[in-house]
Formats: sequence, structure tokens, C-alpha cells
Amino acid sequence: MRPTAVRCDGITVQFGQVRALDNVSLAFPVGQIHAVLGQNGAGKSTMAGVLSGILRPARGSVEICGRKIQSGQSAAARAAGLDIVHQRFSLPPSFRVAEALEFAAARKMGGLVYSLRRIERRWRERLDAVGITVDLRSRLASLPVETRQSIEILRALANDARVLILDEPTALLSPTAIDKLFRQLRELRDQGVTPIVILHKLKEVLAVADTVAILRQGQLVLPPTPKDTLTTSRISTLMVGAVSVATRCATPTKDMPAADLCRLDGIATRSRGSEPGLHDIDLTLGQGEILGVAGIEGNGQRALAETIAGLEAPLAGRLTLAGSDVTERGTAARRVMGLRMVPFDRMTEGLSLTSPLWENVQSWVAERFRTGPWPLISIARMQESTRAILDRFGVSYRTTTQRGDTLSGGNLQRVILGRELAGTLKVLLAAQPTRGLDFAATRFVWQELHRVRDTGAGIILISSDLDELFEISDRILVMRGGRVVGTFTPPYSARTVGSAMVGAAE
Repeated sequence: MRPTAVRCDGITVQFGQVRALDNVSLAFPVGQIHAVLGQNGAGKSTMAGVLSGILRPARGSVEICGRKIQSGQSAAARAAGLDIVHQRFSLPPSFRVAEALEFAAARKMGGLVYSLRRIERRWRERLDAVGITVDLRSRLASLPVETRQSIEILRALANDARVLILDEPTALLSPTAIDKLFRQLRELRDQGVTPIVILHKLKEVLAVADTVAILRQGQLVLPPTPKDTLTTSRISTLMVGAVSVATRCATPTKDMPAADLCRLDGIATRSRGSEPGLHDIDLTLGQGEILGVAGIEGNGQRALAETIAGLEAPLAGRLTLAGSDVTERGTAARRVMGLRMVPFDRMTEGLSLTSPLWENVQSWVAERFRTGPWPLISIARMQESTRAILDRFGVSYRTTTQRGDTLSGGNLQRVILGRELAGTLKVLLAAQPTRGLDFAATRFVWQELHRVRDTGAGIILISSDLDELFEISDRILVMRGGRVVGTFTPPYSARTVGSAMVGAAE
């Protein structure tokens, strides 16, 4: 029997009328990598918040490394040996590396007299010890995502964490960075640290976890169980119930005309920070086509999306939508012509989390709800329309007046999809549409993309997940350094596409 790293008994968390956790009791043994699974809204992040002392449960107790901690006190959890690396990083992005680490350290290295040189020297020793190569005077915001995550893990370990919770650590990483993270977690496990990892993808769970625990609708349906005793079908059933999630999406409709719905000719844009600009981009999107865009993040995908959406003016080249030149036209005009966009970050770019749902869904179509010739609109009609959209897309909500930040990530993505797919749609630009979603919610998004494609619309799908691109794309472009460096059609080869992404063939 292994000693227990973390134990919780009878944890119940209530947010208004929603019970996020319902009498959850479990124990995580020392010296193993534990995966916590569940659909969006199942209570995984709430559980992480309770264990780390960020959230105070209505009932229940938490014990860390044999020490019972006071609920809702993060300092007590850290003192007992548990720390958390959030999906949205906690270190201030405007700080330099050494400053941010010193700022977050439980025991300051500066002494009575603040010496930047001394602090940099000590943090350099810690960074070198774990193999992180970075300029200590670089600002965090300028660093690649995987480097920032490694620094966040170092920050937690510097506080002598014996239990490390990672909330969706793979959501922003490339496949190569995910492999590196998993190696790091195994090394930490072998050194006596107990990682507890919140994940969505079965493939990742099977690759790294020693045990699996599953939450569904706030209840524990599987305590930490050795991975080797579970099948993928058993895990799927426990996560989503008896509903099958393995049905492959519809096959492409082949009798669509080959008209170009979107075309880029010689497009070039400015570089911004560490993100390269576009260089002489030629691209065509056909009617009834899903065009996948692959590439390691930061190789021009954002510039491509923002240029097509009208958020970035090109320095050179021409862009047409449905045969009309829109190079000089703005975002609103392109939306009128049938262009819609699912943005990269649903939290900061897709929705206003402090605004009610009906405003998030209807603000851009207010003209449809004028009550007459006067500049007045009917809020009642807008709310009624919002309810229809939310119901159509299976959003779990109480009222259209509740704020966006009351919904889980999966439900927020459904809100965005419902809004963007409403009305006349010719071209959908979908940037990371399934990032952070569980596989049932991912399947729903894929089915919606195929439904849109089968109406004759075109979709540009930007994703860092090669499995996703291979699953649903009719054609794939690879971007590197702001250029299109390869075009691929089924059957896809992960080795060939991956080589194009990293330039291994050069």
C-alpha cells in the first residue's frame, strides 16, 4: 500500500443553484501520475481549486501529505506541499523571468537588500538544473507557451511542492511540447513528486497516467484506478454515460461545385513581436471544403486568421470572398458577405464574460430586431432568439441574462458556435475550435463543422492538433515562418506533415 499524497472526504461545492461537486471522496497515492477526467462542467477545475485551497467547499475536508488543511486557504495548501499550475498561467506576463519567479516564491532570495544580479544568479542555477534555457531578463509574454509552462512548473517546485496539480497542461502545446511535458512529469514522479493532471484527451491519458479518476456532473464515478485495468470504451462510458461518442463524422459531399469561396493572392503582413508576418501567401478555399491549417503555434496562423477576418490590413496582395475583392473592406462588411469566425481564445476574444448571454449572442445582429422605423430594438425578441440558439446547440444554462463567466469552457464554445453559425454563412474561419474541450464536446464541434461544410460553405480550420486535422480536413496546408510550406491530401502521414511543420526535410 502506498502512502496517500492527497485525500478529500465528502467535498461539496455549490455555485448558486449549480452543485459543482457533490459529496466527493477520493485519495491519490504517492509516487504515481494521476489523471482526472470528465466532460466540460464535470467539476474537474473545481476539484483542483478545492485541493489547492483556492475554493472553499460548503462541506468536506482535505488532507495533504498527512496534514489536514483549512479549507479555502491556498497558503496552507502550499505549506502542506501542494501547488497548482493553472491552464491560464499565474505569473505576471509583463514581468521578466527572474522577477516573476522571485515575486511568486514563498521564500524570497533577495535578502534585506534587493539585488537583481543575486536573484538572477540563483534562479539561473535552478533553471539550469531542470534544463530550461531562457534569458532571465526576457519578459514572460514574449516567450513560447511551452517555455512559460516549464517556468510555471519550476515556480511550483521551488516552493517545495510534493504534490503538483496541472489543470489542462496540454491545451496550448504542440505535439512535440506535449511529449516533453510528459517526460518531465515522469521524471518528477520518479523523484517523489505526485502529479495530478486534469486532461481531456484519452490518447494523452493513456500516454502518461498511472491511474485514472473520472467525474461526471459533479459526482465521482470512478475513484483513482490503475490505467491498465481500464479500457477506452469503459472510460468513455463513465465520462458521458451510455451515449456513444465513437461515431465518425459524415464523409465529405463530393458533388459540390468547385467555386472558390475565399482566395488569397500574394498576401503579406507585418510581423508582430515574436509572431512572424505572412510572406507571399497564396490560398484557395473551395465550396463544400474543410481546409486544415497545421503548424507549430506562432508560425503565422494568427496573422492569417486576422487578415482573412479583416482585423489586419495586408501590406501586399489581394483577398477575395465569393468572387468579390474585400482587401480594403473591414470586418463588418465581410460578416455581411457571409464570413464568420471562431476566435483563438474564447475567454478573451470570443465573448465578454461579464456580459449576459443574450448580449454576447445578439449584439452584432441588433439590426434584425428593430421594432419599426425608429432606432429602437426589441430586447425581448433578442432574448427569445438567443434561447433558440442556445437550445439548438445544447448549451447548459439557466437564463439568457446570466453572465458568460458562469458557463464552463465547453458551453462557452457552444455559445460562440451558435452565434457564428446563425444566419447566412459562406466561409467559417475556425481557430482552435476544440481547444480545452472533452472528446464528447469535440465530437459535437466536428459534427457541426461537417454539417456546415455539407451545406456548401467553406471552412478554414486552424488547429495545433494533428489528429483533429487528419480526422476532418479535406486538405491540409502547413505553415512555417509565415509561409505555406506544404499542401497535403488524404491519406495523411503524421511523419510527413510533422516534418513539414518543423522543417526536418530541409
